[in-house]
Amino acid sequence: MKNNSAKKTSPWSWIPTLYFAQGIPYVVIATTFALIMYKRLGLSNTDAALYTSWLYLPWVIKPLWSPFVDLLKTKRWWIVTTQFLIGMGFATVAFFIPTTFFLQSTLAVLWLIAFSSATHDIAADGFYMLALDSSQQSFFVGIRSTFYRIASITGQGLLVIIAGSLETYTGLEPLQFTAESSNIKQTEVMFQPQNDNVPATKNMTFVAFPSNLVLNTNNITTDSLNKIKTFASKQNQLHNFIAIEKTAEEKKKDHDSWWTRRVSEPLGNFIKTNFGEKKDAIAGSDGKVGNAGLVAVQLTKQPEPGKNVVLNSSFAKGDKSISLLAGERIVFTSKNWNKPAYLVVQLDYKLKDQVKSEFKGISGNIRLAWSITFFILAGFFTLIFIYHRFVLPRPVSDHPTVTNSAVDIFREFGHTFASFFQKPGVGLAITFMLLYRLGEAMLVKMSSPFLLDPREIGGLGLTTGQVGLVYGTVGVISLTLGGIVGGFAASRNGLKYWIWPMALCITFPHLAYLYLSWFTPESLILINIAVAVEQFGYGFGFTAYMLYMIYFSDGEHKTAHYAICTGFMALGMMLPGMIAGWLQELLGYNHFFIWVMICAIPTLAIIPFLKIDREFGIKRSKE
Repeated sequence: MKNNSAKKTSPWSWIPTLYFAQGIPYVVIATTFALIMYKRLGLSNTDAALYTSWLYLPWVIKPLWSPFVDLLKTKRWWIVTTQFLIGMGFATVAFFIPTTFFLQSTLAVLWLIAFSSATHDIAADGFYMLALDSSQQSFFVGIRSTFYRIASITGQGLLVIIAGSLETYTGLEPLQFTAESSNIKQTEVMFQPQNDNVPATKNMTFVAFPSNLVLNTNNITTDSLNKIKTFASKQNQLHNFIAIEKTAEEKKKDHDSWWTRRVSEPLGNFIKTNFGEKKDAIAGSDGKVGNAGLVAVQLTKQPEPGKNVVLNSSFAKGDKSISLLAGERIVFTSKNWNKPAYLVVQLDYKLKDQVKSEFKGISGNIRLAWSITFFILAGFFTLIFIYHRFVLPRPVSDHPTVTNSAVDIFREFGHTFASFFQKPGVGLAITFMLLYRLGEAMLVKMSSPFLLDPREIGGLGLTTGQVGLVYGTVGVISLTLGGIVGGFAASRNGLKYWIWPMALCITFPHLAYLYLSWFTPESLILINIAVAVEQFGYGFGFTAYMLYMIYFSDGEHKTAHYAICTGFMALGMMLPGMIAGWLQELLGYNHFFIWVMICAIPTLAIIPFLKIDREFGIKRSKE
């Protein structure tokens, strides 16, 4: 029996905002937003995926304190309190991003935000079950899923667009240079430190010389190519444009542990040798490779002491037979600004025609851009805290468990936790929770790096803003439709009827990324269509996952039991995500997405064994 205040407050006034607010911290911390930020700040795929996967841990272990949310205070109190703490945490992250110790400090604060967010999830999910009856729960499961996923798309869409735009607007005029092939002439390749006496100017800008690199289509020897690459690398390291690479011995010393020697290194070598993506040959039958040349870049004005100007260059348009081989990321400082940084451009060894390509270099205060974005997040949570403080209903059943002592609290905690593992079929249910999103757990970690990484290493070479646009427009529409259709379908025929179609929809659309990695289309229309297919499938298929967790946690202590279910759900995302970046760097993007498809097998194999009430989730008409 729900109280009058709950009935007077329409669920439409708080379910969308509550689950939008629930989804934002999760996507910012544990999925793609933080991953993109750390990648833009210079971390590798392996490190970025590993660190952000560790941030899943609070969601994994939240069942350990979920009973206390039942026992102490009301769910409503926990919701508004944690929303306030999350807002303050985002503001703290914004302060730390521009610092020299940003990695350690931001990870620490994000970890604390994750604990607040996990507690918010416990309270919000419990509040949902207390404030709505069973038919309303079934109807609104698609709505809450949709707004949760809209929050996810906002985090990897709108917020990334904002960060990307700020990256552009806080930077210099983009660097542009062209390269073309020729059967007749070639720009001279200079194997000495160039100094074209670039005049200092009032406004800081980049100057490239030559601005149009002409390369002869005659192939060169591997030794000649190595000479060009070595020269560029040594000069860039000499002037600290790029980090000095460690030798094989130094790398081995840094990671010389039993685990590295006995497990990770042999396993990594085995995977890379037997399953790694084999790149197309870069040499012809005569052993020669495509011709290559150098483009030098300088600044026209000295940056302020302590300020860095980071230039990220990539292929922009034209013929893909001309590629950027080295120098994608160059860091200018007050000490090296008037020295030339070198980029290496190479022709495909099969190229014989005269073609032309354009390359673009974008700079910007990346740390400032992401700092401002986190301040926006802090402002949003301040507003959502105020809104829910007044709008959330007050169900009579939302009250703390009456206890007389700390001993009673811990005794009740133990009983609540143990009762979950005494449920019939708990082992099968846990297996389902861990495996249902196995492929998605891998995919979600590498989808954004795949879209961001240059085409030379198998990515699509999109800008930060383009990645946000792809997810923030077509992705939102497709995901919204998928979630709403899933909730509507489940309320008509029930979970038992839809479990198989939804499982297929959450796995098979991953083929869209396999297509993108195979053909690497330049058309944003094709990329948007592929992402739309995957997002619709995820929105539709995830409905079954949420309904099953509600179904299994029903009964006494449903709030705590649902929290335990979501803990296993988070563990199912955390563990595969931790190794996703490592596997991708071993396999290459194309073979990695093949592996994602293979991960659909465990997901589908467990479904025939699930026991689900045929009537669960079906909306009953009022008599």
